[in-house]
Amino acid sequence: MKRLLSLLLMLPLTLAAQKRPRELGIKIGVLPTGALNAITDVTGVKVGQVTLTEGADIRTGVTAILPHDGNMFQQKVQAAMYIGNGFGKMTGYSQVDELGTIESPIVLTNTLSVPTAADAVIDWTLGQKGNENVRSVNPVIGETNDGFLNDIRGRHVRKDHVLNALAQAESGPVAEGNVGAGTGTVCFGWKGGIGTASRKLPEKLGNYTVGVLVQTNFGGVLKVNGVPVGQELGKYAFKESLDKSSDGSCMMVLATDAPLDARNLKRLAKRVMLGMAQTGGIAANGSGDYVIAFSTANKVLHETSEAVFSSAFLHNDYVSPLFMAAMEATEEAIINSLFMARTSEGTQGHKVEELPKEKVLEIMRKYGRIKE
Repeated sequence: MKRLLSLLLMLPLTLAAQKRPRELGIKIGVLPTGALNAITDVTGVKVGQVTLTEGADIRTGVTAILPHDGNMFQQKVQAAMYIGNGFGKMTGYSQVDELGTIESPIVLTNTLSVPTAADAVIDWTLGQKGNENVRSVNPVIGETNDGFLNDIRGRHVRKDHVLNALAQAESGPVAEGNVGAGTGTVCFGWKGGIGTASRKLPEKLGNYTVGVLVQTNFGGVLKVNGVPVGQELGKYAFKESLDKSSDGSCMMVLATDAPLDARNLKRLAKRVMLGMAQTGGIAANGSGDYVIAFSTANKVLHETSEAVFSSAFLHNDYVSPLFMAAMEATEEAIINSLFMARTSEGTQGHKVEELPKEKVLEIMRKYGRIKE
């Protein structure tokens, strides 16, 4: 029976029945969204997720993001990372920062499963056709600590879970809430999870798409579209005393089809942190808040006979609309993760309630920030 359950959990997940904020009249920002309002609105980007929910103790999983469906080692993408607060165990940072490219899929999981995920991504890369002579791989693995709901010391994520997430990655709608790497996370004291959103710039601003995917597991004072929801609900960091209720982490992955080099991608990644701040996140002492940003526009060949790499990149004077898109998409992705999450009980009898959406909607109406 357990084996059957494990196999079922590795199958592609259907979208949750909950409604996203936009479906409830909460419109965040001013820019239009992409067709799916997801990171997969950026052409070529795929997401795969494996959710592990078993017994009373296992509440964890894997979320994999593929910038394109080709050989990523042989065709790297321009990329950058930005650390908002570095209390984390993410792998791959130094090489991405040094060379400005990503050569592997991006995998998110729990803190103690980072080595397992890295090992799986190395296997996946070495096994691809054309990589028979590869002797060095820089796996990019992000994490948050889901140990409140999940028996994290059990290290239940296996290599086959990671490989399955990679194998089933697809374009199209992305499941949110208690799925993949967000299965056991907690955000602002409520159930967090995976969230995603996108923005599509109008033609006169370049017609570029920006998509963001987040794994929310952090604290602060929740704001929804500028409304102090956490304060109104009486649930926020340091309300009673100076404690660690705001600690946690947030992994944020940004994709765009705008032709940006690594330098401007890092500038874009910084604006993702501003989007997190818009939701009330404070990047606390014990929080690992990392942004990974990449562009699908210009591939960087691993092997080439040309000594000079020539590509067209967006001028600095034209990147500001992308900054706004990054902020808005991040803010909405985080709020989406909360609205789509469900109440969860986990290890040691711990229980985390989902965001009380009806009360939130009442508060939004009170502040005149909901569109009926």
